[in-house]
Amino acid sequence: SLTTQLLSSAGTGFFYTTRRNVSKTPEKFKFVKFDPIVRRRVLFTEHKIK
Repeated sequence: SLTTQLLSSAGTGFFYTTRRNVSKTPEKFKFVKFDPIVRRRVLFTEHKIK
């Protein structure tokens, strides 16, 4: 499994960390989740952890 970062598309810099099984889900994660900085649900996309 691969530990990845879900980064907010609102540009706030807020992120969630999650684990993804590469063999079962080869495509990158995209989720609509809550961003507490802008206080609404926005799209989060997967990025590598720096």
